[in-house]
Amino acid sequence: MKLLKLAMLLVVLTSVGAMAVDSSYLVYVGTYTDKGSKGIYAYRFDPVTGEATATGLAAETPNPSFLAVDSAHKYLYAVNETDNFNGGHTGAVSMFAIDRATDRLTLLQTVSSLGADPAHLSLDKTGRYLLVANYTSGNIAVFPVENDGRLGPHSAFVQHTGSGANSERQAGPHAHEIQASNDNQFVFTSDLGLDELLVYRFDPRTGSLSPNSPAFAKISPGSGPRHFAIAPSGKFVYLVNELSSTVTVFAFTTSSGKLKEQQTISTLPAGFNGENTTAEIQVDAKGKFLYVSNRGNDSVAVFAIDPHNGKLSLAERVLTGGKTPRHFTLDPTGKWLFAANQDSNSITIFRVDPNNGRLTPTSRTLQVASPVCVVFVPVD
Repeated sequence: MKLLKLAMLLVVLTSVGAMAVDSSYLVYVGTYTDKGSKGIYAYRFDPVTGEATATGLAAETPNPSFLAVDSAHKYLYAVNETDNFNGGHTGAVSMFAIDRATDRLTLLQTVSSLGADPAHLSLDKTGRYLLVANYTSGNIAVFPVENDGRLGPHSAFVQHTGSGANSERQAGPHAHEIQASNDNQFVFTSDLGLDELLVYRFDPRTGSLSPNSPAFAKISPGSGPRHFAIAPSGKFVYLVNELSSTVTVFAFTTSSGKLKEQQTISTLPAGFNGENTTAEIQVDAKGKFLYVSNRGNDSVAVFAIDPHNGKLSLAERVLTGGKTPRHFTLDPTGKWLFAANQDSNSITIFRVDPNNGRLTPTSRTLQVASPVCVVFVPVD
């Protein structure tokens, strides 16, 4: 009898484990709202089958072009990428409560982002601070997160200055992404206008920022650094350069915050003569593969990562089945990649091969106007 009970218990535990691994997810999609969209849209996603079902408009809000979710999956934060909030030359950050039963988002707070056209936001590793990059104003800000998820008065603000080689795109600073290092001791910011990946020392007790020494890594003139991804080990940082369609690989010294360039590699096929700008970049959870989106070539480039020096070698390029893949992301299981094609109003779902990182298109395409950011929230 005891053996039978033990066997039954093992079956139950195994089933629970399988359910945890294959939990269903909410998918929230941020959009630009000038071409028919109204805000943030929701889907239900089954990672076992790869099926996603639309559940409608989760929240109406202007230009929620980048989203972030807290680690407890209670709150969603969105930039409102505008340059006029409450009559000031600034954008905004909106904070929502997540209802995982109905998929709806309830607006709890909207505050100034302290700069025009905020393009990116993220939470630090403790979840106690929200970091925001304002593109047009070329500045960054840090906001404390209160116990109820709301944002307090900013704890840090830094205005970038200078310009780059491209007079049309780099006449001034353009902060494009902001993210804390894996150990939460530093904050990185890529500035497209300055051709710099800046490094700040971060105090997680106070939310303050101070320039590191050295304060930045300089990129080739006119490259236009856009977004970056940090390896799970924390030892490498991968920077995608929008204007030159390249990825720059850095070795990162966690004790000093120093970035050392290892490699710069093109994201485009040889002989490509069309116009192209890169957009999103992501490393898989095991640090084995890197993904980058091309807008113009309309593809995702897949690279294998050398575990010793972080350098990249091309594995393949896959067309995204739409126009202008502004954003993409791997789902939490690592089995699927969602590519958001901004100018064809679609999100294409790819299956990911865990052995070589390669992508296989599926027949599943989600229809949503001007998709620009995709995030996942576990239902259970």
